[in-house]
Formats: sequence, C-alpha cells, structure tokens
Amino acid sequence: MVNFGNMMKQAQQLQKKMAEAQNKLNEIEVEGTSGGGLVKVTATAKGEFKRISIDNSLIKTEDKEILEDLITAAINDAKHKGETAAQEEMKSLTGGLPLPPGMKLPF
Repeated sequence: MVNFGNMMKQAQQLQKKMAEAQNKLNEIEVEGTSGGGLVKVTATAKGEFKRISIDNSLIKTEDKEILEDLITAAINDAKHKGETAAQEEMKSLTGGLPLPPGMKLPF
C-alpha cells in the first residue's frame, strides 16, 4: 500500500526546492551579444530582460538611452503577454481545474 502522507511530504519538499530554484534563476544574469558586440542584452536566467546596450556608432547618442529602455520594455511586455497567453491555453486544457498554489504551467 502506498503511503500518501509520505508522498505529500515529498511533493511539498519538491515544491519548495522548485521555488528556491526559480528564485535563484532570477538572480543569475547572462549577456547575449550580436554584431561583434555592438548590441548587448542582459537578462536573468529566467528570461527577464534587464538591459540592452547599443553601441553609439549605430545611433544618435542623445537618443541612445531612451531607445534602449523602450526596447527592453517592449521585449518584457511581449514576454509577459506570452506568459499570460500560455496560462490561458493551459487553463483551457485543464478544464479550469485549479492548480496547487505556486504551480505554473508550462513547467
């Protein structure tokens, strides 16, 4: 016979470890480059964009910071909209069944 109490305890431990891992992914930063380093993007390992840097040779210097901020905001807006769309799609697949607190789909 399966010990459901033990299974629930293990599931709770796994959920806690998953939450800790997700938090750690928010702290790890990575940098992507293109154009031989003329464009640099900094993001968390979880995919949240933090900064975009565009070399001055590609744009007018006085517009650089505004352009970088606008691009960062647009990327994050698209990411959030994608997450919302994915959650709505998953909700339709699960028939509206509630998920345990903190559980997000897709995994």
